[in-house]
Amino acid sequence: MSVLTTVVGAFVLALMVATLMWGGAGLVIALPVALVVLGVAFALNLNKRRKSAATIHEQRERARTQKVDFTERDEQTLVSE
Repeated sequence: MSVLTTVVGAFVLALMVATLMWGGAGLVIALPVALVVLGVAFALNLNKRRKSAATIHEQRERARTQKVDFTERDEQTLVSE
């Protein structure tokens, strides 16, 4: 869990507990707002993870396409194994 998700989750939980203690019309308004805020935080976190995964895959592909030049000593070490 990222820090943003943890902070938003704690805020939403505190908001829900406060509205449950006071009840009334605040409960009807606050719960949907809290769910929307939690949904937005989840979407932002998911988007960040998706971009991070794409970056890792791009780096892996670039590494595969690059030619590696071995020195004579490297080749001797590879052959001896």
